[in-house]
Amino acid sequence: SQSMQTAPHFYVTSVIDTDKLAALRQQINEYAATDPSPIKVSFNDLIVKAVARALTRIPQVNVSFAEDRILQKKQVHIGVAVALEQGLIVPVLRNADQRGILDIAREARRLSEAAREGKLRPEDFSGGTFTVSNLGMFDVDSFTAVINPPESAILAVGSITPTPVVVEGQVVVRNRMKVTLSADHRAIDGAMAARFLQEVKRLLEEPFGLIL
Repeated sequence: SQSMQTAPHFYVTSVIDTDKLAALRQQINEYAATDPSPIKVSFNDLIVKAVARALTRIPQVNVSFAEDRILQKKQVHIGVAVALEQGLIVPVLRNADQRGILDIAREARRLSEAAREGKLRPEDFSGGTFTVSNLGMFDVDSFTAVINPPESAILAVGSITPTPVVVEGQVVVRNRMKVTLSADHRAIDGAMAARFLQEVKRLLEEPFGLIL
C-alpha cells in the first residue's frame, strides 16, 4: 500500500528473443553438470546476471528516493521474489554484479531453499537495490509488479512462449519473453527506464557477453 500510494509507478514493456539465451543455458548446464559441485542454471539466474550488469552500466536505475533527494547505490544487490504458501518473500542476492553465473545459481538456490524452510537470516532479505519477479513458471504472459520500497524499480518477467514473428520478410517461430519494468517516476524518468530495458534486452539476446 505504501509503495502504490507514495511512488508514482510507470511501466515499460519489452519483448525479448530467448533462442540464443536458451542455447547458452544448455551449454552452461552441460559444463555445470561435470563441476565438482554440480548446479543447474535457470533462465532466471541468467536474467539476474543481465540485470546486474545493466545496473552497472546504467547506475541511474540503481537508486532510492528519500523524501527530497535521490540516493545512488554503490552496490548491486538483487532481490529475487520467492512465492511461499504463506505469501511472498524477497531474499537478496548480494553483489550480483561481481558474481559469475554459476555462483549466482548456487546463491539463488541457497536463498530459495532457506526461504521455503523458514531459515533466512535478516541479512538475507534486507538491503536490496533492485528486484526481479518471475512468474513465467506459472504460464503468465506478462504482468506489472509493485516496487519494493525503498528500491525505485522492479522487473516483472513472464513466460517464454513460441511466437510467430517476421524475420527478413519471412514468418518464423521464435521463443520470446515479455518483461515489464515498474519504475518510480520521482527517481527515474521514462527515457532512462527505456535505456535500461534496452540494455537488459541486448544482454539477453546476445548473451555471450554475460560470461565475459
